[in-house]
Amino acid sequence: MALMPKRVKYRKSQRGKMKGKATRSNHVTFGDYGLQSLEESWISGKQIEAGRVAATHFLHREGKVYIRIFPHKPVSAKPLETRMGKGKGEPAFWVACVRPGNVLFEIGGVDEDVAKRALLRVSHKMPVRCRLVRRWHSL
Repeated sequence: MALMPKRVKYRKSQRGKMKGKATRSNHVTFGDYGLQSLEESWISGKQIEAGRVAATHFLHREGKVYIRIFPHKPVSAKPLETRMGKGKGEPAFWVACVRPGNVLFEIGGVDEDVAKRALLRVSHKMPVRCRLVRRWHSL
């Protein structure tokens, strides 16, 4: 089942603007390697789930996959062949708003080559251009 919140304060939201770069969630925190977005976009719950399945299938139950984004925003759609008016449509699916610099997925517990290949498979499922980033180890 696709990702969505358990409950929300308001069922329908406006589209909003996505300007600027990510100031939070823009570095690798939990794993050793991460997938960072280079564009702004909406990523649906189905796309996030497809990335998670691709990573876990490739890793064969070794290592750990961390999902750093969650779809909090409802996107409404009116039914097909409906006349104009009669209000806003019902929520159709949920999206995560991603800005340039957001880390989408992280992988830990595996070596660099395996993590690169797993995150490459995840990046093919995402609607944005991505790059691989690694954790900064402070001395």
